[in-house]
Amino acid sequence: MKVLVATEKPFAPAAVQEIRKIVEANDYELVLLEKYTDKAQLIEAVADVDAMIIRSDKATKEVLDAAKNLKVIVRAGAGYDNIDIAAATANNVVAMNTPGQNSNAVAELVFGMMVYNARSNFNGKAGTELRCKKLGIHAYGNVGRNVARIAKGFGMDVYAFDPFVSSESLEKEGIKPMKSAEELYKTCQYISLHIPSNKETKESIDFDLLSKMPKNGVLVNTARAEVIDEQGVLNLLEARKDLSYLSDIAPKRRAEFEEKFASQILFTPKKMGAQTAEANINAGIAAANQIANLIKNGDKTFQVN
Repeated sequence: MKVLVATEKPFAPAAVQEIRKIVEANDYELVLLEKYTDKAQLIEAVADVDAMIIRSDKATKEVLDAAKNLKVIVRAGAGYDNIDIAAATANNVVAMNTPGQNSNAVAELVFGMMVYNARSNFNGKAGTELRCKKLGIHAYGNVGRNVARIAKGFGMDVYAFDPFVSSESLEKEGIKPMKSAEELYKTCQYISLHIPSNKETKESIDFDLLSKMPKNGVLVNTARAEVIDEQGVLNLLEARKDLSYLSDIAPKRRAEFEEKFASQILFTPKKMGAQTAEANINAGIAAANQIANLIKNGDKTFQVN
């Protein structure tokens, strides 16, 4: 049995070493495709493999159709919109993600960006503190829970809205539940955004919703670019000079944002949320273990299709 690790942006060497240990301990063969530059290389590599681990690599219909022996594909990370789920299902391929493995890394980045913004980008001028500020968590999954944990350490008042999490569960964790996204944005100066990208959420973070935020509101996006209505945010930053937009996913119109609103924005050079040594290793190990557990025990715990 062959396990392909296809990573245009490779895992850290320590992560590859741990993946190899797991794969070879189960008497599988490990195949590496790292830093490839053309989709044709990926299509060629998948031709005879039984399992596949990817990071942000695109598992398109063309790729999945070419993988005639493929039984399982694992996205080492939480988001899996880079896998064509319909094509995976049509080819009888189990698609999985590795939720929770990079959650702390993303949550820490949220606070790195918030502190940088609150302290006036460390430009020598007086800033503000996070203590006693209201933080709203939009979607209370693995990352949201870690954000809440860290926020309590900062002494922030923590609120959350997630239609799939009960008010009772939130209250047990010391979180103030909100009945709607509108109520969350109206209440909290800081919003940490963690919603997935799907038909319901696409461009749902728009002018109307963000305009409800209190004075000096700050939106932090470590989720997906697709959930943001870029024109709406541009219009809002023009209308509300007190608002800030911090994002780990640079918008398509980045140049326009930077030209017009440099003092109100912060974008990382590339998506940095999971870019820690620990998250890199954890996600790779989880992916390898999930493949082994599926093949040996039929465990489909993290299946997403």
